[in-house]
Amino acid sequence: MKTINFLTLVTLFIAFSSCSSDNDSKPLLNIESKTISNLYAPQSGGQGQPVSGLFTKFDFILGKTTTHETDWDIAFRGTSIIVNGGTSLGTTDEPNRTGDAAVYIANGTMASITNVDTALFVQDSSTGYAIASGSGNGWYTYAGPPTHLIMPIPGKVLVFKTRDGTYAKVEILSYYENAPSNPDAFTDGTPYYTFNYVYQPNTDITTF
Repeated sequence: MKTINFLTLVTLFIAFSSCSSDNDSKPLLNIESKTISNLYAPQSGGQGQPVSGLFTKFDFILGKTTTHETDWDIAFRGTSIIVNGGTSLGTTDEPNRTGDAAVYIANGTMASITNVDTALFVQDSSTGYAIASGSGNGWYTYAGPPTHLIMPIPGKVLVFKTRDGTYAKVEILSYYENAPSNPDAFTDGTPYYTFNYVYQPNTDITTF
């Protein structure tokens, strides 16, 4: 009888432990896909003058811009894109980095970039932004005269680690207001970012 009671207790313990383990495992959050239109990111200065102006911050968790001091992932000003990780370059009005965000530029399309290569991530530093500035160095090219167009480089996808260690990928579609198919640098407003993004909200999952 004692043996039977002992076996019964063991069985109940195993069943309870299994149920507890099942309850502790949280369901995965859905991957989010979205298009952001006309994110305005003005700057002052440039062309040999000191650059200034507040960065327009973006929070992937909220899926929109934010003015929060610390809860942001990436930020835009002119053609510059920064991450909430690393250190400041030291320009005027640049926000403090309080998170662990990072970025690398992948070659491919949004559909073909399905995995995150964590070994490639770079953060901003006192010597330069992780997404390099200048025509052909990062996400855009500048045509110069006569058109003076700033255009996204086809086949470049920005892969981000967010401030809290989740992941997102971004494809910039346009730098001009309302994303015209044939922009005119003299008549179309800038800088108005339109971009697609996919956000993986689950920690430690490196696939989209």
